[in-house]
Amino acid sequence: MAKAKKKRKTKPKLTAKTADRHVLYGLSVQNVEAEIDFVEQTFESLRGRKAGLIREDFCGTANSACEWVRRRRGNRAVGVDLCAETLAWARENNLTTLSDEERGRVTLLERDVRDPGPEGRGADVVLAMNFSYWIFRQRAEMVGYFRSVRESLGKGGVFILDHYGGSDALTETVEDREIDGFTYVWDQHRYNPINGDMTCYIHFKFPDGTKMKRAFEYHWRHYTLPEIRDCLLDAGFRRTIVYWEGEDEDGEGNGEFAPAEEGDADMAFITYIVAEP
Repeated sequence: MAKAKKKRKTKPKLTAKTADRHVLYGLSVQNVEAEIDFVEQTFESLRGRKAGLIREDFCGTANSACEWVRRRRGNRAVGVDLCAETLAWARENNLTTLSDEERGRVTLLERDVRDPGPEGRGADVVLAMNFSYWIFRQRAEMVGYFRSVRESLGKGGVFILDHYGGSDALTETVEDREIDGFTYVWDQHRYNPINGDMTCYIHFKFPDGTKMKRAFEYHWRHYTLPEIRDCLLDAGFRRTIVYWEGEDEDGEGNGEFAPAEEGDADMAFITYIVAEP
């Protein structure tokens, strides 16, 4: 007699009511594995040793901090964010995926990134990812933040940021991207070309027709790559290096970033910036 086949468990379909916006953000915006690969490789190539302690500024759900401590026994991470609700979510959802030993190597601080306190000092690497630092819309504020990072780094430490540029970054546009079980919507809702201020939203749409509107909201100033590099130099960093993404055989980004002095005038590009004190 033939054995009855086991029925495969099907994942419940997501809806606006059942989905968790922080989970959706991690799936659609972040790629912490690739990010931490870059951090590890870049620091070691610059310093000839492995980084041990990172600080994740604007850490939100602390995905990068958690990925960092998983990588190597002894790695430590500090996450800094002002949002108590998001930090609580991180503790209840992301830190609980770590072992007790790993969890003991993560510290989350509800503080202003410009004043991380003694626990936020001495890092080998400080990270400011997902363009979160654009929250400082006045140039003096940005330089002040960068200066605080420089002063808080450990000996031989580096500061790593990402940046989004190109003509598409300076437009009002909506972009949909299909992801397993939902649609991610990036809404560059308002851009002021006079001062660079922009308002952006992230929405999510689901197969049943429901929507999670304005799941995330951003009020930023768009800074060009030269502006950011100048701010870093004004904050006392000795050198900045732009890491430009390579291309595959179809001319698409291949996820591999290397130091560059020239880049193509693409309509949209994402780069890393590494600043050395």
